[in-house]
Formats: sequence, C-alpha cells, structure tokens
Amino acid sequence: MQELVRTNNAVLITAIEALLKGAEIPHVVLDRNMSVLEGSLGILTCRILVDDEHRQSARRLLADAGLAHELRPLPPGQDDEHTNDAVLGGRLRLTQKKIGHRVGHDAILLAAAAAAKPGDRIAELGAGVGAAGLALAARVPGVSVMLVERDPDLAEIAAENIARNGFESRAAAVMLDVTAPPDAFTAAGLAPGSFDCVLMNPPFNEPRNVSPDAGKRTAHVAPDGSLAKWVDAASWLLHSAGTLTMIWRADGLAQVLSALEAGFGGIVVLPVHGRAGQPAIRVLVKASKGSRAPLTLLPALDLNDTAGKPTVRAEDVLRHGQALAL
Repeated sequence: MQELVRTNNAVLITAIEALLKGAEIPHVVLDRNMSVLEGSLGILTCRILVDDEHRQSARRLLADAGLAHELRPLPPGQDDEHTNDAVLGGRLRLTQKKIGHRVGHDAILLAAAAAAKPGDRIAELGAGVGAAGLALAARVPGVSVMLVERDPDLAEIAAENIARNGFESRAAAVMLDVTAPPDAFTAAGLAPGSFDCVLMNPPFNEPRNVSPDAGKRTAHVAPDGSLAKWVDAASWLLHSAGTLTMIWRADGLAQVLSALEAGFGGIVVLPVHGRAGQPAIRVLVKASKGSRAPLTLLPALDLNDTAGKPTVRAEDVLRHGQALAL
C-alpha cells in the first residue's frame, strides 16, 4: 500500500475518508487508535493509505477536490502523469501521457508499412511521442529519423523516448507544426527534398466526432483542408523519388486519393479490418512522389479472426516487428 495523506487534522481525515468511500476506493487510516489511546488526538499524525492499484484514481480524486497540497510526494521513479509502456513485444519502450491520445495499433502498422531501407532518411509528421518513427528505427537498422511534433510536451517526451531506446545517434525530435511555412521547416533542419520517406498519421476524424479531451481532439480531429496541407508538407520534404506512407480511416479513402492526385502516383492501398468479415476500419497508403504508375489495391490485413482472436499475420506485425509489403 502507498501513503496518500499524512495529517493531524481530524476534520480533514473525515473529509478525505468520505471522498474515498464515495468513490468506492478501499483505504485504511493508520495511527488513529494510537492517538485516541494516548489522548493526543490532533497532535500525533494519522496516515491514510490506499492500494497501489487505486493510487492514481485516489490522488486524482483529492486533486479534483482541491486537496492536491495534502498529497504525499510520490516515491522516486513514480509519476502520476505518464506511463512507461512496451510495444513490439518489448523491443521498444515508450513514455506517454496517461490522459489524452495513447499509442495504439495505428502507429505500429504505419511503421510496418514504410518502405525504408538502411541509410534512408525518414521524417514522421505529427509524431506524438515518436511511436511510428522509433518503431521503424527498431525494425530497420541504419535509418535516421526526424520526429516532427507541434505539441511541446509531446515533442519533449519523443526526445526522451529517443534516448531511452538508444537511438540518439540516428533520431531527433523537433517541435514544429506540419502546416508551418517552408522557412520554418528549413530553420528546423528539414530542408526541401532531403528525405527518402515521410510517415504520417494525420488527424482523420470529422469535426462532429469530438472527444471531450483536448489532447485527443488535437490528435484525432481533422479541420477542413488539413489533409492537403499535410500532403503538401510531405511532398516538400521528399526528394524526387521519395515515398509517403500514411494511415487513414477506411471510409475516407476518397479524401486521401484526392489529396495525393496532384503530386503522387504508384499508390498502393492496404485495407485493414478490425475483424475478418467486417468492413475495413483503416487504410494504409503508400505513394511515390512524381510517379505515374496506376493504383494497386492489396489483399486486406485482418487484425482479428471471426472469433475475435488476433491473426498470425497481425501478431507478426504488431508484436514481432515484421514489415508489411506495400
């Protein structure tokens, strides 16, 4: 168990107990009986403890009640705001925020679909904490990765994740809005035509599908015309034979094809189904800058079979780091 509050204020103890009971959070109060026996109530401190599994919710409850100043400091190495998670079967460790957009299958699928080879220079636009770019770095030795993220907190976490996974020599994070003007990209070390591959997982939900969480809204909701701006940024970064790889919601494939029409060709589309036999939920799209080759539609990837069990192919990609051939 962990100590939540230490106080000799009997009224405060009663109030905190009421909050915890109301939230059905199990807890114990230590040293209360000793204070009563010694006749020293109000002098000896009492300690309120909660189980480890309820620590986060209990601390958030008290903070929301205006009692954050009463909380005991967390033990070294513990953090109420972030988690440390393993992806790719433990080959990649990521710090990310507990609240807001969280790394999911999309980032790993995006990395698996990228046509990168050792020595390539990669840019990930809207990188968040760097999941896709670093997953690609873990899969393909010798690539260099630039993680581009406009949120300063996420860009800082991305830099931490680079160091945590030992990629300092071939990865970097920069705080920059994808829609920034070209001179801002150049100033950040992102020169035109200097990348072999661009990855991106742009916000793709319609504005009407709004999350109450601000972080999720930013990550998920696509303002009108935003996709075209992201594609333009990718085209500006890529050299004449560079490739763009992206993931988008399946029912928005027409938007993707329209955005790519002017500057890209050789488009390859891989539908992704959450469950076999059900409509696709995502499309992975690879496009080559300046190509005139026709579109190719690949056989679908099923993440789960008809019974809801992960497929072998999905496990190979999501857990074992195998590539998807687009």
